[in-house]
Amino acid sequence: MRKLLLIALLMMVQATDADEVVSVAVSVKGTLFDLAGTAIAKVATNNGKLRSTLRNYTSANVFIPAIARGQVDFGVANQYEVMLAVTGESYFEGRQQVNLRAVAVLFPLQIAIFVKQDSPIQRIADLKGRRLPDGYVANKIILPLVDAALAADGLTRDDVDSLNVPSVAAGADAFISGRTEGFLMALRAPKVREANARHGIRALPIENTPENLAGIRRQMPVAYLALEEPGPANPGIIEPTWVITYDILLFASTETSEEIVYRMTRVLYENKQNLVAASPAFRRFSREAMAKDLGLLEYHPGAMRFYREQELWPPAKR
Repeated sequence: MRKLLLIALLMMVQATDADEVVSVAVSVKGTLFDLAGTAIAKVATNNGKLRSTLRNYTSANVFIPAIARGQVDFGVANQYEVMLAVTGESYFEGRQQVNLRAVAVLFPLQIAIFVKQDSPIQRIADLKGRRLPDGYVANKIILPLVDAALAADGLTRDDVDSLNVPSVAAGADAFISGRTEGFLMALRAPKVREANARHGIRALPIENTPENLAGIRRQMPVAYLALEEPGPANPGIIEPTWVITYDILLFASTETSEEIVYRMTRVLYENKQNLVAASPAFRRFSREAMAKDLGLLEYHPGAMRFYREQELWPPAKR
């Protein structure tokens, strides 16, 4: 009897100490979202006893409903797309995802329109009549970004010659193969490095004025402008350049358990160095900025519990 009791106790200890299995949804391989999700999964597995599996989807507009239904535990996407899902706007019209919850702000993401270094195109207004990728049926969030970038210098998509592509990666490939004169992409993305290695590229600048920012926010309300500096890790930025910026989130849903979210939030907070080692994108990760006022997007109770312990709650408006 005593032996059976010892065995039972041992099994309970092992069960308590065992890794929890969680899933993290990201977009296609090679994107910054994929690299960020890979880093999170690695750190959660190695440092948080959260054995994490990565699930790649075509885009966030595909996996967001899966998270809302509880089929996936976490997702990595930009704030604007998650907000569209919560409010049921744009391509989420008629399928509002009301139970999505924020877990953490991961880092700011910068986007720009890139052209060849020797191109006569010097500013966004010079893109009028030029050929750019369009369509993006697999990455629906890209069209508001294109609209915002063009609006920064008074243009719309009607002012450019459009080449329909299925995805943001395909848009970069169209530029690399010479079928377009520019492309929109996140700074430091693998495709930006590939385009720079093939042609030499530069980002088109945006003048940081209230009027330009207002034009950008009419298309993407959560965007702001940030100054990017040139450097070997930032291909295409050949001089200090203002670029469109928005936040990347880790999010879950009310279907994800409070304890799992609490543990994931804690492991991110405690492991910036390991996150950076897994993906350079996390160099801009800030523990103090993990909890940020996201307007209508609520935080998960598990995340709020951790932030209260760290005196980061309620989040300040930034």
